[in-house]
Amino acid sequence: MTPNFVLLLLSLLAFCTAVTSRKVCGHPPVTDGIDELTLKRVYEVGEEVTLTCQRGYLPSTTTPRRMTCTPAGEWTQSDLICSPKMCPIPRPLQPLAMGMTEAPFKSVLNYTCDDGYVMIGANMSSCLHDGTWSNPPPHCKAVNCPLPLPPRDGRIIHDKSLTGTTTMYGQGWTYECNPPKTPSYERGSCMADGSVTEPPVCREVSCSAPKAIPNGFITFAVIRPHGYKEKVKYACNEHYVLDGEAEIQCQNTGNWSAKPICRAPCTVGIKRGRIFYNSRKLWIANLKPNRVLHGEHVAFYCLNRADRCGYPVVSSCNDGTLPIPECFEEPGKMDYTLRAKSLPSEIQMCTTSPPDSPANTTRPA
Repeated sequence: MTPNFVLLLLSLLAFCTAVTSRKVCGHPPVTDGIDELTLKRVYEVGEEVTLTCQRGYLPSTTTPRRMTCTPAGEWTQSDLICSPKMCPIPRPLQPLAMGMTEAPFKSVLNYTCDDGYVMIGANMSSCLHDGTWSNPPPHCKAVNCPLPLPPRDGRIIHDKSLTGTTTMYGQGWTYECNPPKTPSYERGSCMADGSVTEPPVCREVSCSAPKAIPNGFITFAVIRPHGYKEKVKYACNEHYVLDGEAEIQCQNTGNWSAKPICRAPCTVGIKRGRIFYNSRKLWIANLKPNRVLHGEHVAFYCLNRADRCGYPVVSSCNDGTLPIPECFEEPGKMDYTLRAKSLPSEIQMCTTSPPDSPANTTRPA
């Protein structure tokens, strides 16, 4: 029995070796878009597969592409490329699509509406296999609010005329009270959540007697408390410039609106030299009176030593202060009297502006 068993075992080993030495091909290599549902995991030598594109993809050729399992256990090459179908991006969205006019199959568009608007339609859309979108773009409709209630002892003045029983998001109005009362706040609107501003409380408000401002005065007013929206007008003393609104108004808080400021004039703080002021080139001694109003500009002349030419540097009067450019050098009495034609203001002007440097900054007068 033993010799026969050994012989049978050797025969089985030879058979297994002959079977296992035969090569096979594994799952064919495929690229994106190729249909893999009909493909097997293992193929015999000589077997063929026909590659096709999935739904939603376009083949690079109309001729079916076959691959064959070779005796070496490898697949023949296939140049089939499956490209996704494209959906045209809705024209209103193209400015947001970074120059794209199409989106590939399976792309998803997500829609949102701005605050104060409700969406009519689906909030997303997918590019389908046939090159169309699953849903059309939605419409964003403005939120509607009920008409606001007027304050007790008052009324509402709408920014725009209304029709119907609702108002739209963003529309506003002003609350007014019967004199001498004033609303606790003046403005209301239709808000993003569909609600409207609650009506204010009408109450009597007054502002204390207006006060004078430094270097200025009240043009005409009775010195008494003033009611809501009453106004007072200010002016400045001679040579002072008014900065701010000339009129102030009594507000619903019982306070006046911001008072203006009277800005002081400046003196040109040099004894010798020439300046450019009010479209005129003046020796400083001829500036009479020596006074420049707030906000006015004065040009001082500096020397470009490298090119031996002069150039102007502008400074501005700011509430009594006129900085002098760092590059300006006030001449001595001798140069100013006997060699005036050699001063930067009198020699040839530079054809180009000098490079920025600390010398062109200003120093306090």
